[in-house]
Amino acid sequence: MLSMQDVLDYCDLDRGEIEAIAEHEHLPLAIAAELSEVLLGTPEGVYQLHAMILENMQQALAAGENERVIELMKTYEHLKRTHPLPSMH
Repeated sequence: MLSMQDVLDYCDLDRGEIEAIAEHEHLPLAIAAELSEVLLGTPEGVYQLHAMILENMQQALAAGENERVIELMKTYEHLKRTHPLPSMH
């Protein structure tokens, strides 16, 4: 049986990014991890990942959850470095 750490180690995103997907999509962490791998497979999916984290930041900001906003900003900076938005041709 795989542990949650095994599942996360398999993914190309880090735990914070996967947690942001789980939060955005209201999914368990393991399912969000699977979804992350699917989304990374296409340029459209990478755009969706960026949008999810940005939307989470907007919701946290609107709710006055400043610490969460900062956490999501760090998560988004990591996503931008490791999986930048594909160029539009």
